[in-house]
Amino acid sequence: MHRTAYEHGRQFFELYWRPEFSQIIELGSQDVNGTLRDHCPAGATYVGIDMEPGKGVDLVVGAGEPLPIEAGSVDVAVTSSAFEHDVCFWETFLELVRVLKPGGLLYVNAPGNHAFHRYPVDCWRFYPDAGHALALWATRRGMEVELVESFVAAPAAEGWADFIAVFRKAGGPPLQRKGRIADQTMAANIHDIALADPMAVEKESGATWDMLANAELAERLERSKAALASAGSEVAEIRAAIDALDQRVIEMDTARARAEGELARANGELAQIKGSTAWRVLAPVLRWFG
Repeated sequence: MHRTAYEHGRQFFELYWRPEFSQIIELGSQDVNGTLRDHCPAGATYVGIDMEPGKGVDLVVGAGEPLPIEAGSVDVAVTSSAFEHDVCFWETFLELVRVLKPGGLLYVNAPGNHAFHRYPVDCWRFYPDAGHALALWATRRGMEVELVESFVAAPAAEGWADFIAVFRKAGGPPLQRKGRIADQTMAANIHDIALADPMAVEKESGATWDMLANAELAERLERSKAALASAGSEVAEIRAAIDALDQRVIEMDTARARAEGELARANGELAQIKGSTAWRVLAPVLRWFG
């Protein structure tokens, strides 16, 4: 279980659990790097269901088989990171609704993106309107259920953009909640039962989180390219300045060599003069005038 799935499950229990609830089932309960059972409220009965025995599994039910649970006997059903591996998740959804009491809640967390991972298959990803589709499917099959809230959460470091949906079975006491999961995280395309239009969307975005991340990376790449081009221009200017300085040094070295040659010739001529007979005759006179 990735970190955001674990955290969203905690938020569900924190915001939606009611004192009169007592019976919880989890579909896909095997403990793989974490379990929603950690968030089970004190005093509640928690039954973990999975296709194979393992840690956190209390009841083994084969894929596609009906749940051996009495209809209308469960207060809360939860499933996280399981529907993508279910070849007919819509049928499983009906089973979860069937076992709920009137007014009972169903929490679904399923991936909206990311890597292909087979346990034993990986078939589906979920878009923002998936919750409405599931509620409509249940109604058409004779099970009245309403979508309370749904959204797609921004991915954390692990990269999973969780599709979160909370459903309520018709009947029973009115819905009570302390808040919305969508308000506890960075969420997009939020559906909520409190909105006047049931198909209205808060924080609507046509781009998925992956698309937004790719756009940001593309923008960063363009900025890096621009910075590199600017740096390249500065390097070219510096190289031109260095070349000009090198040329100046060459010219100065040439002038220095020429001056040294002229000085050497002058010193040679002076030495010849000083060594001549005329210099020996004239030198005392020059010093006297001098």
